[in-house]
Amino acid sequence: MAELGVITELITLLKLDQHEDVKAKLDEMAVQDIATAIAELNEEERLVLLRALPTERQTDVFSYLAVTVQREVLDTMSAEESRRILHELLPDDRTAFLESLEAEELESQLKLLAPEDLKQSLKLLGYPEESAGRLMTPRFVSVRPQWTVTRALDHIRHEADRGETVNFVFVTDDRGKLLDAVKLKDFILGRQDQKVEALMDQEVISIQASADREDAVSTIQHYDINTLPVTDKQGVLLGIITVDDVMDVAEQEVTEDFHKLGAAGAVTMSLRDARPSLLYRKRIGWLVILVFVNLISGAAISIFENAIEAVIALVFFLPLIIASGGNAGSQSATLMVRALATGDVELRDWLRLWGKELTVAILLGVTMAFVVSFVGVWRGGAELGMVVALSMVAVVIMGAMLGMLLPFLLTRFNLDPATASAPLITSIADIGGILIYFSIAAAILTLPAPV
Repeated sequence: MAELGVITELITLLKLDQHEDVKAKLDEMAVQDIATAIAELNEEERLVLLRALPTERQTDVFSYLAVTVQREVLDTMSAEESRRILHELLPDDRTAFLESLEAEELESQLKLLAPEDLKQSLKLLGYPEESAGRLMTPRFVSVRPQWTVTRALDHIRHEADRGETVNFVFVTDDRGKLLDAVKLKDFILGRQDQKVEALMDQEVISIQASADREDAVSTIQHYDINTLPVTDKQGVLLGIITVDDVMDVAEQEVTEDFHKLGAAGAVTMSLRDARPSLLYRKRIGWLVILVFVNLISGAAISIFENAIEAVIALVFFLPLIIASGGNAGSQSATLMVRALATGDVELRDWLRLWGKELTVAILLGVTMAFVVSFVGVWRGGAELGMVVALSMVAVVIMGAMLGMLLPFLLTRFNLDPATASAPLITSIADIGGILIYFSIAAAILTLPAPV
């Protein structure tokens, strides 16, 4: 990453109008570091810095900018500069930028595209959101099985600039159907007069364009490949997904899951760039829902109002008991959501994991009950100690079971298991904890009947 000192030096040189020194400094920097530096500049300085770069590096730097910065940069550029940047972007990078735009912005940017680029972009945008089709680039190199290695290598050299990567060379038939993916080194090491089909092993891994992009991530991870071909339902090769694309997706998916676990909508941009209004919209929905859920907790407490008045010491342990259930549920839910997201566990594993989690929950509950029972005896005698201990065991088991089963239940109905957020689990566990605690207290202690 670009160090703060480098960024400061660039800003100073820009302010002193020492443009030759700026160019010299930029020549020493990687495009990723230049993109980091640009994000720290104001609009005018960004434009000066980009124009100080050779035109072939401008597009590379632009592709590494955050989407919000990309929009701001294009807004300050001339129409001709914007048209050139959009034309030179790799198709998948251009699609990622275009799909982030609002309708009016998208229309204005599409007008800048050349007819061929426009047709290509509309085709990629036509795939479902978060699909492999949106993620792929249609730039790849393919050869025919009946060609000789010599002819194939000549074709690869001639078409190399059309492919985002040539680590793998795809073999297709005359109709474009994917037959195999052969490593480039096999072409280089193979006899020049042998046919391409002699290099094929018929073990190609591919994914359909309509598949979820998370499937693309897991496929690349599982098979440890750096290029994944994308086909239609008939097996015709449409494009490829490279490992750098899925790394970005994996990061986005993990970030989205963390946001959901915190009961917030996914924020798809940097928090530093996000407007307060956006953060408000992403967070207010769940908070309002949880207000009404927690009102049920208050109603549950009011049912046992007479019992509380009779044994005031019960109130002392109420926050402890209900918080323990929520904490156990949050731990369990976090483990299950992450395991489901990574494919470590599947829906069919729920029963085996339920038994394992029940065992762990009992052990946790008994341990916590042992610790807190002494405080219960000290505050209100042996009976209160028993109430607190039994409640702790029951509430921890209830919370853990809730946190473990809810993600599986959501997955069963094709919902995102990350929706089983920690605040939601905690709020539901609070209600259950209150009912369990006071029910056990009413059964053991001599208390007035619930209201």
